[in-house]
Amino acid sequence: MKEKRLKNTDWVVLIISLLLLAIGLVALYSATQSTQLDEFKKQLQWFFISIPFIVLVYVIDYRLIVKFSPVLYIIFMGLLVGVLFTKPISGARSWYQIEEFLSFQPSELGKIVVIMFLALVLYQLQLKGKKEINKPWKLIVYFFFWAIPLGLIIIQPDFGTALSYVFAMLFMLFVSGIDRKYIILAILVVAIASPFVYKNLPKHAKARIEIFLNPESDPRGDGYNIIQSKLAIGAGQFLGMGLLKGNQTQLRIFISKNYRFYLFCYW
Repeated sequence: MKEKRLKNTDWVVLIISLLLLAIGLVALYSATQSTQLDEFKKQLQWFFISIPFIVLVYVIDYRLIVKFSPVLYIIFMGLLVGVLFTKPISGARSWYQIEEFLSFQPSELGKIVVIMFLALVLYQLQLKGKKEINKPWKLIVYFFFWAIPLGLIIIQPDFGTALSYVFAMLFMLFVSGIDRKYIILAILVVAIASPFVYKNLPKHAKARIEIFLNPESDPRGDGYNIIQSKLAIGAGQFLGMGLLKGNQTQLRIFISKNYRFYLFCYW
């Protein structure tokens, strides 16, 4: 069994992940010199905390997780309801603050649970054939279980995380063999609804979109992070300016007052 598990391990993905981790840590080490390496130490701490969970997920057969995904889904729904009664952080009720140094966001942890559960739902809906998913009532069942966590996340509000749930759902439907007519219909609905949705977005959500398109409209406020990122990339280009020599990390100017943003500038 262990030999089979080792044989089926995607070592390329594991190696690439470790390389990205190493590159990120070096970049973070370089970028946080003026803050006594606070964020670097935090990132390193969470890496070591995650190791037992990585081993646990590796040892447990994913089919077992899928089997118990309905129970996990219900627990996750309870967490999403409970977080709505917590103290707002940066204008959103998205986090459980357990201790001063320990907090977690259920909507992030729930991504795995929801994907596993929706995969089980799709499997059950397609027992009689792949095309069964195109039956309207089966699509309604699928959308029902997807809409519950999505709605609770929007209420928080956390539109960025909600958008990731939308994309996950759409890609799962796409690979499940859904008919093209539904894909075309969805594209038309999104195109028609986009102006209305944008008009009714909260002020901070609109600001993010507008600043993304034109960061120079508020260079010392919401557009600060994007502009500084461009300066860092422009100065370092492909090879960078050298370890610990990044311009944007020397004068304590890489964190904006409006967003928690860690500038991974080139070295």
